[in-house]
Amino acid sequence: MRRREFEMTEQREIELFLEEASFGFLSAVRQDGRPSITPLNYVYADGAVYFHGSRIGDKMDAIRHNPHVAFAVAKEYAIIPSHFTDPVMACPASAYYKSVLVTGSIETVEDLGEKAAALEALMRKLQPEGGYDPIRPDDPRCIPRLKGVAVLKLVPKSITAKFKFGQNLADEKRSGVTAGLMARGLPLDRDTADLMERYRPHASKP
Repeated sequence: MRRREFEMTEQREIELFLEEASFGFLSAVRQDGRPSITPLNYVYADGAVYFHGSRIGDKMDAIRHNPHVAFAVAKEYAIIPSHFTDPVMACPASAYYKSVLVTGSIETVEDLGEKAAALEALMRKLQPEGGYDPIRPDDPRCIPRLKGVAVLKLVPKSITAKFKFGQNLADEKRSGVTAGLMARGLPLDRDTADLMERYRPHASKP
């Protein structure tokens, strides 16, 4: 059963995560009914998810057969050991993370202007330091490449998210997890503690 306290419904929080992350898994259905899962980079722009790649291959065959797909993005922030809150039982062991599931239909982008905009947005995300000429649909150097590459646009029908950061914990347990994170000091532990506080329910639990 899905824990409602972990559901993220604030659209801007979901968008910020999709804008931050750069990698996800695209799920489609092959013509013979078998599932197809493709790991790939993406960019979220103008309310849609864009991918790029070859015009041929398993992914493209599956999408041409059935454009209805699902796309999952997730980031694990911290493994929470059971001993942070219980010296004996393993039950409290957990993981804190953000995950987003997008379902909808894939469209193949043919307009060179939209292609260029999507690829430029992807480059800004993956190579923010620059070091390349802008991708423009009127640049003679870009036109053949824009025509040759496949750009796919996932138009969302639904976007659901789960952000798990101890929202179900009583105050004493929450303090134990926070103290454990601060003492451990792994690269994302402080960020995890900050997110625990950010998403903390207003009402204290008994």
